[in-house]
Amino acid sequence: MSMVNILLILPELVMALGACILLVWGAVLKEKALEGVMVCAALILVFAGYMVISLPSEASFAFNGLLRFDGFIMFAKLLILMAALAALILSANWTQRLSLSCFEYPILILLSCAGLMLLTSSNDFLSLYMAIELASLSLYVMAAYERDNVRSSEAGLKYFILGALASGMMLFGMSLIYGFTGTTNFGVLANLSELSSTPVPYGFLTGLVLVLVGICFKISAVPFHMWTPDVYEGAPTSVVAYFATVPKIAALVLLGRLLYEPFAAYIEDWQPIIIFVSIASMIVGAFGALKQTNIKRLLAYSSIGHVGYALTGLAAGTAQGLQGVLIYLSIYMVMSIGTFAFILWMRRGSEPLEDISELAGLSRTHPRAALFLGLMMFSMAGIPPLAGFFAKFYVFLAAAEAGLYTLVVAGLLTSVVAAYYYLRLVKIMYFDEAKDPITGELLLASRLLVVICAVVVFFYFLMPTPLIKTTELAVTWAGY
Repeated sequence: MSMVNILLILPELVMALGACILLVWGAVLKEKALEGVMVCAALILVFAGYMVISLPSEASFAFNGLLRFDGFIMFAKLLILMAALAALILSANWTQRLSLSCFEYPILILLSCAGLMLLTSSNDFLSLYMAIELASLSLYVMAAYERDNVRSSEAGLKYFILGALASGMMLFGMSLIYGFTGTTNFGVLANLSELSSTPVPYGFLTGLVLVLVGICFKISAVPFHMWTPDVYEGAPTSVVAYFATVPKIAALVLLGRLLYEPFAAYIEDWQPIIIFVSIASMIVGAFGALKQTNIKRLLAYSSIGHVGYALTGLAAGTAQGLQGVLIYLSIYMVMSIGTFAFILWMRRGSEPLEDISELAGLSRTHPRAALFLGLMMFSMAGIPPLAGFFAKFYVFLAAAEAGLYTLVVAGLLTSVVAAYYYLRLVKIMYFDEAKDPITGELLLASRLLVVICAVVVFFYFLMPTPLIKTTELAVTWAGY
């Protein structure tokens, strides 16, 4: 194993080895290990981020082309690490309240995060499948982590069964692509597609579609979204905060790399599929949330809609569209973490509150909390000058410049519909009769995270250039 190979996967190696050491530490100290394991896991995530930044941004390959690293992948990995660190910080409130020993939870975050980072680096279907399974196995356990809770166990079981089905379909698609091309390497596939002058075999296209189906499940895009509302409602809120950000970032980045590298020459074949999935996700996300009374189910449909908006950028098939997706994912991560921090705070005594009617009169009992949630909801609705408006603006602009006007119109119309259920929460907080005050508390680290999210969402319009320039460099370094 050469030094180049080791350097390119050093962040993932550190996270995996750190997880193994923390597992032994936790097994020895048991209940006393939780706080130490949480702190060490957070430090490992920060150190992994430092190592990612230290790697060269030029395109590099490891393990005979199985893995790739460049500026685009660097940005994606940093985004994954930031989202994982934020989700870990938010979970501190939840883990303190659990009656069972839960030192394994930070370890599961490290293992799944390592798998998702390898997923973004994958340059071959073999490494892709191994990475996606490493991440998925950890995610299944996290969904059912509260094993004494029937809803959590049910969420984990649903996620596992449907996830296994999606993985099987993806693997079958990969085997078809290998059967018709004789290779699983992304670079070789890209060269074959450029040199080939014969009609595309239907078997190859079938494999392409099946691979897209598997990834669409991972990002909960329509029509493979069925698991999302049930898993979001049943899984612990801290776990849902992780699900809503980290796996989606990794899967959308992977989808972008697949469409722009090995499948770039087949844009006429995959573009209609992405357009359909994008429009369907926006419609289901907008209308599915209208009658939801559980705030976690409402956010599940919201996340489906946001995936549709992100896919708008990928459907463009241009470098500008890919840059828009990176900007969208960055802003969406901040909005989601902020919103789930608020849901974690929603408690009355020892009972978590998930019904939106519990927000009635919040502006009179907790004015700062109401202002914060209102800010997040306005941003998710895409109302200027908040960050959520610019996130949608960049992907819609890329789609419009690519001539996908139907997609842009669908996005604008569904944004108007979605604004209704976001603003309904604001109306309940400010105009309905107040209920018993919410008595939840957040730890200091979680409060600082909330402040950071609020500042980014509210003041993004004053300094949009750093994110725009960074994403532009990331796409340029990757050669898209």
